[in-house]
This record gives sequence, structure tokens and C-alpha cells, in this order.
Amino acid sequence: MRFNAEVVTIGLGYIGLPTSALIAQNKIKVLGVDINASVVETINQGKIHIVEPGLDTAVLEAVNQGYFKASLTAEIANVYLIVVPTPFKGDHEPDISFVQSATEKILPLLKAGDLYIIESTSPVGTTEKLQEFIFSKRPELKGVLYMAYCPERVLPGNVMYELVHNDRVIGGVDEISTEKAVAFYSQFVQGDLHKTNARTAEMCKLVENSSRDVQIAFANELSLICDKANINVWELIELANKHPRVNILQPGSGVGGHCIAVDPYFIVSDYPLETRIIGTAREVNNYKSFWCAEKINQAKTAFQIEHNREPKIALMGLAFKPNIDDLRESPARYIVQRVLQNANDEEYFIVEPNIQDHNIFKLTDYQKAVKKADIIAFLVAHKEFFDLEISEEKVVLDFCGVKNRILNLKVVYN
Repeated sequence: MRFNAEVVTIGLGYIGLPTSALIAQNKIKVLGVDINASVVETINQGKIHIVEPGLDTAVLEAVNQGYFKASLTAEIANVYLIVVPTPFKGDHEPDISFVQSATEKILPLLKAGDLYIIESTSPVGTTEKLQEFIFSKRPELKGVLYMAYCPERVLPGNVMYELVHNDRVIGGVDEISTEKAVAFYSQFVQGDLHKTNARTAEMCKLVENSSRDVQIAFANELSLICDKANINVWELIELANKHPRVNILQPGSGVGGHCIAVDPYFIVSDYPLETRIIGTAREVNNYKSFWCAEKINQAKTAFQIEHNREPKIALMGLAFKPNIDDLRESPARYIVQRVLQNANDEEYFIVEPNIQDHNIFKLTDYQKAVKKADIIAFLVAHKEFFDLEISEEKVVLDFCGVKNRILNLKVVYN
């Protein structure tokens, strides 16, 4: 039996599912499509497969009220949202095959008057390329199918709020497509809707996250310098930011996630000669993770020499940012993997309070890990870590600023 959806979303991940739930909350029937049968079954039970505050309530409400349903296959609708991953291939070259595949699946369903929107992060020109593909297969849709690009701008951990209140940039392949897409988003977005063309909207998404990557790279580079200069980088940045026109970000163990660690490569891949700052920022942020792993290995060796035994080491955090369960492109996960490559007889406690079980790492409760460990490496500043009491004989490697909220620590890395 057809669900008679107004909207079909292709992809029920970290953006597709919240977006679907939000639209459905506004009494618009949404059919969410995913290739994972387990995900589909979970959602149709009114449950969720990812961690995001408020999402569980929104999905349960939308499913119970009959406005949201998940499926393995798409059905005829009036609006189609493509919200699938865009991974890499080769040497950080963007792979739009998922977007292409999702489009192929709905190709037979498209009809005159429909609205097709790509939300997936995409290289410049992707929307136009998919327009050419659709019209090559369905030439009768020329002039009667509306197509646009509208990237998300949300912060994991606050997605449900930001989907509603953040501004959106909406770019159509033509003016009428832009207007149709703006009318659609105005039904559930309270932020301002900024009109442009598809190419500018695509570049805007990439530029936003590339800018953030560059700013983080500056902070991470400062941390490397301060380590050699024996300067507390956290104090330095706090003092520098007293300047009315300076706003330096906080360093960390690298940069991860599905946006900042990925999007700059979409520009670098297409414009390799022009992206010296953007490309170098990626190198700095990638190197920071390698550097953190080396610092842990150095601390391990120093402990072995001083105490004539193997240390017990707590690796605190796996997610790509605080207080979420998302491990995509996570620098902390990379650090853990690299450190474990050099493991001998020392004992490791891997901590991620936002995940109960992991299919690769055996996870340990964060309080138990800190109590047993000789060396504690903070990789992610999860809120649970701020209330820890750590004795002074422990060796603490602080890569993400947790020490700013814990007193009386022996901190090796500042």
C-alpha cells in the first residue's frame, strides 16, 4: 500500500533522519528511504539508530501520528531530497556516486512539477551535472522539473534546533527552481532563506567549512609551537583573545566529522593550484592527530624508563567532537588506532561515554579507566571528563583543554 507521501528523503543518516522528522512534525507526510533494512525497521518502530538530543521524541511522534515512514524503496511524491554521503575516492577526490545512485532510483518516479533538491555536500557543478543526467534519461522533464541545491548548516548535538532556526542558502538551476525550493523550506525553517544559484550554493557550503578548518589549523599550529616554547597554549589564546579584534579558536587533537575534515578537499581537488592556504590547513590538522599519537608513545616510553614497568594508559574519547557518538573522520579514533599499532605489554583503557559497545574497541567506563591508568590522554572534551578527580601522580596528556576544568593535575602537554 502506498504511503502517499508529499516528500521523499533518500538517506536516513545524521542529517536525513532529523530533516525527515522535522518536516513530518509540520504535518507533511514524509517517506524516508535507506538501504539499511535495520535502520528502516528501527525507525518504523518509532526508534532511532543515532544519538541526537530531541530526535527520539520527534521520530516517535512523527511515526505515531502517521506523518513519517521509513522504507527500502522510494515512492511517487512531489518533493525529493537527496541526503546521502559523498565520500572520497583516490587521493581525496569527491565521490558523488551515492548522489548519482539515489537519483537513478527516483528517476522513474519523477513527473512534471516535482521538486528535486540535493542536500548532500557536493563539488561545484554537481546539481547541473545531475540535471543533465536526468534530462538525458527523461527529456520530457525539461522545463517542468525544478532542481535546487540546499546544504545543511547544523551542529551535531543541536541538530533539531538548528534545522529550524539556522539560515539556509538555496540555489536553483534556474530562478523558478530557486523560488520553488524557497517555498518548500519556508514551511519548516524559521531562519532566513537566502536565494542564489546552484553553483554558488554548492561553493558556499564548501567555503564555510574550509574557513573553519583554516581557523582551527591556526590554533593547532599554535599548540605545536607552544609545546616547543614551553608556553601554556590555553592561557596564551585566552590572553590573545582579550584583543577586541582577535578570536582564536581552541586547539584539539585534530579535525573530524563529515564536514570540516572533508569539505575542503572538494575545493582542493578541483582547484589544486589555487588552494594553498586551504590545502595547508588540511595538512596541519591531519598532522596534529599524528603528533598527538607520537606524544602518547613518547610518554609511554618515558614511563617505562622511569618506573621500569609497562604503563596502563587511558585513551579518553573516540568521537570527532564532544558529547556525541559520531566517529566519522574522528581524529581521536585515528590516534587510538595508531597508538595501538605500537602496543606491547602495556594495558590500554579505551573510553567513549557516548557509545555502549564498539565492534572493534573494547570500551571501558571513564571513571574506572582514570582510576586504573598511569597515563591519561584526553582526546575529546566530553562533559563527563570535567568532573573527574585525578591524583597528582598520574601523567596527564591534555590535547583538548579538559585540564582547564580540572584542578591539581600534572599536565605534561600544555
